[in-house]
Amino acid sequence: MFLKVGIKILFLITEIFLGFYSLVVSESLLIKFIFFAVTAAIIAFGMLKTINKILPADKSLVDIQAEEKEK
Repeated sequence: MFLKVGIKILFLITEIFLGFYSLVVSESLLIKFIFFAVTAAIIAFGMLKTINKILPADKSLVDIQAEEKEK
């Protein structure tokens, strides 16, 4: 149930974003570039957070960090 609601909210946000984007694209080239850079940063940050939540931590790295803390 939460997945369906999440997908609907994501779809709605995407539609609003694309509507705003179409307005921005018709303006200055500098505004297009800034909007693209900010959008790329937001997407990259979101993907990193999602990947960190989904994938398990590397146990060998955790063990090495624990050994370094003990020293």
